[in-house]
Amino acid sequence: MRVLLSAVLLSALSACTWVHMAPGAGAVKVVSGPPTGCEKRGEVEVSVKHSIAFIERNPIKVRDELETLARNEAPGLQADTIHPLADPAGGSQRFAAWRCAR
Repeated sequence: MRVLLSAVLLSALSACTWVHMAPGAGAVKVVSGPPTGCEKRGEVEVSVKHSIAFIERNPIKVRDELETLARNEAPGLQADTIHPLADPAGGSQRFAAWRCAR
């Protein structure tokens, strides 16, 4: 019974999305590399919990949440495009922010 309860709790936690998109962040594009013809507005480092009680969270969910957090930060830098500077590591990731719309 305990094992079943633990499995249900773990699957419920792994399905949770704790990061929600902020107003204006939905218009921010995510590209794979530096865009051409754009003005660099800065860099952001974002982080989320990548494990819960020594159990690793789904890496795709972690990556999605990091991207959402970076998109949330972009409007504050007057940026409309971001790209990752490296792969996620330990629940953190750095992104470059760009303004491409003229």
